[in-house]
Amino acid sequence: MGATGPAIAPELAAVLDGMRELLSPSVTPEMIPGLRAARAQLRLTDDDVRRGGAIEFTERSVPGPAGAADISLLICRPAGLTAAAPGVFYIHGGGMMLGDNRSALGVMLDWIEQLGVVVVSVEYRLAPEHPHPAPVADCYAGLTWTAEHAAEIGIDSGRLLIAGTSAGGGLSAAVALMARDLGGPALIGQVLACPMLDDRNQTQSSHELDGVAGVWDRTSNLTGWRALLGDAQGGPDVSQYAAPARATDLSGLPPAYLDVGSAETFRDEVIEYAARIWRAGGAAELHVWSGGLHGFELMAPQAALSGEASAARLNWLRRLLR
Repeated sequence: MGATGPAIAPELAAVLDGMRELLSPSVTPEMIPGLRAARAQLRLTDDDVRRGGAIEFTERSVPGPAGAADISLLICRPAGLTAAAPGVFYIHGGGMMLGDNRSALGVMLDWIEQLGVVVVSVEYRLAPEHPHPAPVADCYAGLTWTAEHAAEIGIDSGRLLIAGTSAGGGLSAAVALMARDLGGPALIGQVLACPMLDDRNQTQSSHELDGVAGVWDRTSNLTGWRALLGDAQGGPDVSQYAAPARATDLSGLPPAYLDVGSAETFRDEVIEYAARIWRAGGAAELHVWSGGLHGFELMAPQAALSGEASAARLNWLRRLLR
């Protein structure tokens, strides 16, 4: 972006330039159906999930929140697992409006192969058809079921953590707050990858990339938050379980791993969230990837920066699970 905004890593800028004609402009409400259809074309097949027989999986329909429909959980684990393993409750991204429990699952499948964990991926209701609190309520119900049935699905109940990317990172932070406040499942950690935390969009970084095709910019972010919150977006009465940046107390939370690119909308809110965890006496590890765009690991998985980000996250998880 030069002098008017954050520099993008050259390796990522080259990828972005090569995709310019294929990239969408800022996301608007009218684009949601088309984006959902495009996402559906990228849905992982059963064979993709199995990774050549290294992973086995089941899909379970489990009770949703009171008065709501059942929710679907995709339960993936190392093939031939015989002893209880650490569990990861995974929440997919998609701006609160897109995706399903197979979205961006590749990173979780890597964790299964590299760490021997069991992954439970939740399919939550999407905005705008299902505004807050539907998405977070579904996620919390799924986490509660997972904790209660840990032994049945091969998870060590004493080693359960939550993880999510983008909107899923924000929902993960919200579910961690709910678990603390409601006496819910004990979590040993929370992985918040480029999380969507703050509906107000008032930070410097929220303005820097607006209008840049192919990135999750301020306009796209407002579309997502308005889908979730409607007219309440940006106002005084937004729940911390919708936008975790609204929480006034970040004490008593499980250790957090947060990462974000320096060239993305969420940069400043993620940095501030980590700082507030520290100020509340909590544990947080923060990585700000210089020149990183939102979702750069998915955009350019072979990039050196993507490899470094993946390795740092895995190292933190190994320390946590040791």
